[in-house]
Amino acid sequence: MDSSIGYKISAGLGLTVAAALGYLLLWPVPAEPVPWTPQAAPGYVGAHAPNTRLAGLRKIDIGAEHGPEHLAMGPDGKLYAAVTSGKILRMAPDGSQREVFASTGGRVLGFDFDAAGRLIAADAMKGLLAIARDGTITVLSAQVGEGDPIRYADGVVVAPGGMIYFTDASTRFAPAQWGGTFEASVLDILEQSATGRVLAYDPASGKTRVLASGLSFANGIALSADGRTLYVNETGRYRIWKIDAGSGQRAILFDNLPGYPDNLMRGRDGKIWVGLVKPRNPTIDKLAEKPFMRKLTLRLPRALWPVPKAYGHVFAFNEEGKVLADLQDPSGAYPETTAVLETADRLFIQSLHAGFIGWMPRP
Repeated sequence: MDSSIGYKISAGLGLTVAAALGYLLLWPVPAEPVPWTPQAAPGYVGAHAPNTRLAGLRKIDIGAEHGPEHLAMGPDGKLYAAVTSGKILRMAPDGSQREVFASTGGRVLGFDFDAAGRLIAADAMKGLLAIARDGTITVLSAQVGEGDPIRYADGVVVAPGGMIYFTDASTRFAPAQWGGTFEASVLDILEQSATGRVLAYDPASGKTRVLASGLSFANGIALSADGRTLYVNETGRYRIWKIDAGSGQRAILFDNLPGYPDNLMRGRDGKIWVGLVKPRNPTIDKLAEKPFMRKLTLRLPRALWPVPKAYGHVFAFNEEGKVLADLQDPSGAYPETTAVLETADRLFIQSLHAGFIGWMPRP
């Protein structure tokens, strides 16, 4: 080979390697990761010992829709499901008579019903919404005070007195700006700046206030039977908090869970259901104290991101933090289990990405 040609090839390879290294080391990314120290992952032990009680779910067809992230029974006895397209589906509990109840144009991640029968929705792209029985949509709250936008409304619960509590998962990454809810959640959890918060909306005054802040991806929310305590998932730190609904004082109820807690739903007989949307990933935990490496990770193609494997897992607990039921499917056949809607005879399983609603007879 001509020496000049060999030199050109070597120079070209050198420039390519230099460019690749420069990209991995210097290319700007939106997140500014901060170090944190997770506890060693407990694995599936004790109350969460491995089992297959969630395997073999039966299916309710939802047509071309997918991602029944949140399910609830309405005051009309119908089953409502929020899906990825921004639609809220309404159907009979067996899946028949399916129709589109409303379409927000965003992505509803959680909803509840108020005393007037309105569907109160936390839309990750639109804020806190009220949807009347005829499907008319009203924005209740899109910001806290002046100039403080709600960027990632996530979970919501309506108290007996009418107060509406909801989570703003991240004040850093809005799904509307960063490619959707999954992309924004990955950015927030990898960054670990803990900007999530719990908000309270007062229908009487129309004002929204911050009840609690400093949470790493504030997610699902539920209310105690007496209406005085909120249960809130801190997805990015694998834990569930108890938060006083009046003062905002808080204490950890569950810490160091084996997966990422997502939605919270009150069940029957004092149960509260939570879904672990993904299991812990050892790579992610190892990167917790290495912010530079997490920043480098964000420069990799999305296919190389350390996204945990699929693993179906939901469990129920009481208000004192005792685990009452634990259902798993290690195969992950029903992906990203987010929580459970419990009725007198069925458990409906919520999912971030599934193309159907999974259910099983109530044990």
